[in-house]
Amino acid sequence: MATLRELKARIGSVASSQKITGAMKMISSAKMHKAEQSLKRLQPYRKGIEEIIGNILGADTEFSSPLMEQRPVNNITIVVFGSDDGLCGAYNINIFKLLQSKLAEIRETYGADVRVTIYPIGKKILKAVSKIASSGVDVRSRDGVDSKTTGEGVKVFVDFLTKSFESGETDKVDFLYMNFQSVSRQRPSFGQLLPVTQEAFAPAQGKNTAKPYIFEPSPEAIFNSALPMLLLAVMQDIFTENRASEQAARVMAMQSANDNATKLLEQLQLEYNKLRQQSITTELLDILGGQIR
Repeated sequence: MATLRELKARIGSVASSQKITGAMKMISSAKMHKAEQSLKRLQPYRKGIEEIIGNILGADTEFSSPLMEQRPVNNITIVVFGSDDGLCGAYNINIFKLLQSKLAEIRETYGADVRVTIYPIGKKILKAVSKIASSGVDVRSRDGVDSKTTGEGVKVFVDFLTKSFESGETDKVDFLYMNFQSVSRQRPSFGQLLPVTQEAFAPAQGKNTAKPYIFEPSPEAIFNSALPMLLLAVMQDIFTENRASEQAARVMAMQSANDNATKLLEQLQLEYNKLRQQSITTELLDILGGQIR
């Protein structure tokens, strides 16, 4: 049975942990809101590119681009977004589970001989994905690219993926990340970046207002310039959503830890009070016993 001194030490330790988790929750919450604001700032840029593409698609012209080339799939690249830091609950585990499921689907769709190259973004997901590296699965990392990468770093990474596709090094580029929906809800999402399909233009075509435009130098030239910009906007959104989701998951994990610490403190305090009361009662009985004798 624990002594009063031991219980007091445990109460102090749990209280200190509770303060730390509370502070971490506040920090993660601030980072999450910052990422949310970044998402809102990115939206006008992406909508502008989509509007341009929507108007070009309404020009009754056939368009082609190296980024839309459909070819037999022998090599697939998957960019997997995770976290660089821990203490975010099952965040990386959920992403890893979806990756394993998608790898099984890829084998069924393209055959057992298809080669898969995985680029994990984040130290924690890199550690997890490295365990499944095999003869058919190659795990690589890119220097200077992590879960906190922004701006020019994202552009350099998108250019690298684009060149890999155009050169034929890879026939398909997919991405897997945690889609941010709210503080309490993040959903693992899987999508295709390259080759760009007609489905990717569906939102832009739906927003097309059929306004009269004069295109210079030509609709096709503008289309081929706007398409890489759209890919960059999509990737910027993914990086930012992934950061927001990571911090949201950490907020929930710290909240859960804080709640557990509160319950443990209540239990320890109750046990401490009972033991203290028992000690006082024993001392009083000893005093009374001595007086009677």
